[in-house]
Amino acid sequence: MPPSLAFDDPAPSVTDDWLPGLSQIAAGWRPVVDEFLASPAGHAVARFLRARRQAGAVIYPPQPLRALQLTAPETVRVVILGQDPYHGPGQANGLAFAVGPGVRPPPSLRNIFKELEREYGNPPRSDGLLDSWAAQGVLLLNTSLTVEATLPASHARIGWQALTNRLFTQLSAGARPLAFMLWGAHAQAMQPAAAPNHHLWLTANHPSPLSARRPPTPFIGCGHFRACNDFLIRTGGPPIDWLQSGT
Repeated sequence: MPPSLAFDDPAPSVTDDWLPGLSQIAAGWRPVVDEFLASPAGHAVARFLRARRQAGAVIYPPQPLRALQLTAPETVRVVILGQDPYHGPGQANGLAFAVGPGVRPPPSLRNIFKELEREYGNPPRSDGLLDSWAAQGVLLLNTSLTVEATLPASHARIGWQALTNRLFTQLSAGARPLAFMLWGAHAQAMQPAAAPNHHLWLTANHPSPLSARRPPTPFIGCGHFRACNDFLIRTGGPPIDWLQSGT
């Protein structure tokens, strides 16, 4: 695990290169992101990432805020929460569960595609790009936004949750009905104790091979994709084309 840093260092500038893609996020996210960047938690994350890069660490994904670039808050219709970016070369691309071009889908994503095949009858996709989902209003948000190469969960406690929890709260507190797909205990812990009932809350085990078919709520067989689309149609919106591949 990488070392922690002292919290009494000077606050870093938010205009430098510690957070690539910051200027490209959708305007609607900007107040929450700017508040985070100005906070002690944001300063701590910035110091940590800059120090690790200076020490030669390889950090994924290249653009940690890419989910906020592709899906503006006013266009969000579905929220899918991940936990930690992939830590292998070329895998993490800033969207939860997705991988970059030409990268074989990892096991959890393959199980997501297996469930889609079960629900819709189409063969599993060969690519792991989920940009088309993001373009349709599916926010694919990891709760920790960075990771170091070969070190899973290495940035899980550096302070990203101060931002991602606030983004989740902004959405769940909104009046517009949304579908939240919460897979695994980590994602389900984000559901408010008094969850607003105008939203759809779908819960199941994580799609990881370790839990996808196990009780109490197996991911394989959960029916979430059809249930989500039924909800979107009932609330006046078009369904998500889950089978659309690529960008």
